[in-house]
Amino acid sequence: MEYRLLGGSGFSVPALSFGTGTFGGTHEFFGKWGKSDVAEASRLVDICMDAGANFFDTADVYSMGLSEEILGKAIHGRRDKMILSTKATFRMSDERNDVGTSRFHLLRSCEASLRRLNTDYIDLYIMHGFDARTSVEETLRALDTLVQSGKVRYIACSNFSGWHVMKSLAISEKYGWSRYMAYQGHYSLLRREYEWDLMPMALDQNVSTLVWGPLSQGRLSGKFRRNQPMPAGSRVAQGAGEGPEMPEDWFYSVVDVLDTISAETGKTVAQVSLNWLLQRPTVASVVIGARTEAQLHENLGAVGWNLSAEQVARLDAVSETDTIYPYWHQRGFGERNPVPSPLYK
Repeated sequence: MEYRLLGGSGFSVPALSFGTGTFGGTHEFFGKWGKSDVAEASRLVDICMDAGANFFDTADVYSMGLSEEILGKAIHGRRDKMILSTKATFRMSDERNDVGTSRFHLLRSCEASLRRLNTDYIDLYIMHGFDARTSVEETLRALDTLVQSGKVRYIACSNFSGWHVMKSLAISEKYGWSRYMAYQGHYSLLRREYEWDLMPMALDQNVSTLVWGPLSQGRLSGKFRRNQPMPAGSRVAQGAGEGPEMPEDWFYSVVDVLDTISAETGKTVAQVSLNWLLQRPTVASVVIGARTEAQLHENLGAVGWNLSAEQVARLDAVSETDTIYPYWHQRGFGERNPVPSPLYK
């Protein structure tokens, strides 16, 4: 397994990490992702560990804490060999203050996650979303407190706008507090908006990317084909596919090119899609998920080889979409505002 540095830290993470949103599944929404119990979760963790993918990602809101509990049981006795990340921000109960990134909520949420995960520390604590009702100073001071206490090693954010991240980094620098080392963002061949603003920011500020939704909720799994019914039981069919609808003809044109390159490489459509992401700038780790052992084995096969530059260029071209202002204007001045690419450092 290839390892990559996390942002400006000296800490390395595997290029593939495992997302445990499929653990538990008792919640109406997360049940559409998967329903792995402790026994199945333990088998999936074993497969990841054997492949060198020892980075496991969860969140307190996944099945309202059950994902953390199951992961904590699945890793019992081998915590020191693993990298754990979890998240906080979203509402966990009807209590007025059980939401957001206030000092009150973060300190309490961290303690609750530690109990559920049955561990003394969290390697990477991620703010799951931006809380505009709490000052950035309060959030970062609370996170720095957790780092200084040893309960958290590094911090990251997810689903922020570019200016949210920049403001946070500036305040961390101003006060000498812990800074966000990574950004966990939605990114795939079908969702390339990350490249417009967040990726240039990450390049400039040395913030690593942790990719969620790399197969676009199963659309790039190889199960979706032109002029064929939507796969029964898929997350998209169950209404658990995040993001706005996409033009059908454009979507299948991407799948058609993936099919061609799959035949050329002898790799599956999912493996080609994941490998494309692993060659993008700033990407430190791609968070893969799996409901079954077969799916996990397939996704782990995305490493140890690379698409050719020509194949990457074909995928880039077919998946390109129109940008919104001001990005189309900036790209018109490409001499001074180059579009991020594997060659742009």
